[in-house]
Amino acid sequence: MEYFKFLRQYVGHQPIILPGSVVLILNKQNEILLQKRHDGGWGLPGGLMELGESLEDVARREVLEKTGLVINELHLLGVFSGPDYYIKLQNGDELYSVTAVFYTTNVSGDLVIDYTESETLQYFSLLNLPNELTNEYKSYIEPFLSQLIE
Repeated sequence: MEYFKFLRQYVGHQPIILPGSVVLILNKQNEILLQKRHDGGWGLPGGLMELGESLEDVARREVLEKTGLVINELHLLGVFSGPDYYIKLQNGDELYSVTAVFYTTNVSGDLVIDYTESETLQYFSLLNLPNELTNEYKSYIEPFLSQLIE
């Protein structure tokens, strides 16, 4: 059972802190890989931490699960937390996310879409990101745009 689901058995809809990781994956054309979710929004591949994992483990596991890609090298860009990362879900669950944002240009494997989690995966120019990129993910990408473009 996923850790957050285990916690929910005890706290119901009350706010909890959920750590996780996302990864900015850049190809040789300096394009970023984004995941289109079933709600229509675009975001970065990533997910929530399970017991015993490091934030790097989360990044590697979630990218493999969602994209089929193996991360060979990983660099921490920053950690995002605080009141701006409070979320209330449609089912009433409340959470504060603590998200480690990593980037890599060094992946191997073939892109494979997990259709249970994604509609599609697509690379985008850093200068032409989709309008449906959620505000949360914009906040993860925008502080690093100038670094990533260089």
